[in-house]
Amino acid sequence: MSKPVIAIHGGAGAITRTALSAEKEQEYIQALSGIVAAGQQILAQGGSALDAVTEAVRLLEECPLFNAGKGSVFTHQGTHELDACVMDGRTCDAGAVAGVSRIRNPILAARAVLESSQHVLFAGEGAEKFAIAHGLEMVAPDFFFTQSRFDQLHRAQAELGRVLLDHDGAEPIDPDSKFGTVGAVALDALGNLAAATSTGGMTNKQAGRVGDTPIIGAGCYANNATVAVSSTGTGEIFMRGVAAYDVSALMEYAGLSLQQASDRIVMEKLLAMGGSGGMIAIDSQGNVALPFNSEGMYRGFGYVGDAPSVGIYR
Repeated sequence: MSKPVIAIHGGAGAITRTALSAEKEQEYIQALSGIVAAGQQILAQGGSALDAVTEAVRLLEECPLFNAGKGSVFTHQGTHELDACVMDGRTCDAGAVAGVSRIRNPILAARAVLESSQHVLFAGEGAEKFAIAHGLEMVAPDFFFTQSRFDQLHRAQAELGRVLLDHDGAEPIDPDSKFGTVGAVALDALGNLAAATSTGGMTNKQAGRVGDTPIIGAGCYANNATVAVSSTGTGEIFMRGVAAYDVSALMEYAGLSLQQASDRIVMEKLLAMGGSGGMIAIDSQGNVALPFNSEGMYRGFGYVGDAPSVGIYR
């Protein structure tokens, strides 16, 4: 049996060393390392892959450095609309929420949908009522406000209504070119895989726009037979290419390895359609792949017993 392992991402995009101060870079590295370590600890104690990815993404949502939960970007209308998804590779059960603005941790709402509903995806007000009914913490929409994201919206609006993929927006990844999604994938001691993804969407997006994050097979996919995947990037292209599931399909039907399959999607298929971004993936043998075709991707992984390994640039 391979060692339990977790991988996380905090978005991809035009992250350049010049755009990221040494101090800010250290903040990202510390945040990524700490969240990988938290996931490793759950797995080390015999916790499930599902629990590890849920908690890792909840921590990413709580960290204002990333575009999910607290620190989410603004829509064109000046509101926040958050999406999240979680999938259990053991059963292929999944839960997702889209377009929510009052649930503190959308990933916990997605997990509640997975565990407590015959449905897979709830949107908007219905998702929020479901979350309330299941005792999740609700917040006022301004809970998600951060000044840097608000400034990012105004910059985007000033540039003739440009829609920004989060790390294309403020400081770090030339913050005006980063796809702000967060995600986690894990393999536990019992050989079960799981994936989770959460996002605040794209700066200056039209209210009501939903990207790949809550779509099974696009932004999130897990199947014990093959792989767990979480995507980040140009959501519309990931949806059109069913990107996360396509990695699994190439492994299952074409016999490709994890690295071959994920590279084919990220470096060939997505690019051919004009898509930018990356994905994190772990296969049933515990192999890890973190491909991205953008300048950078906030990422980290760690096998139980090893120190977390994190990166930002290529």
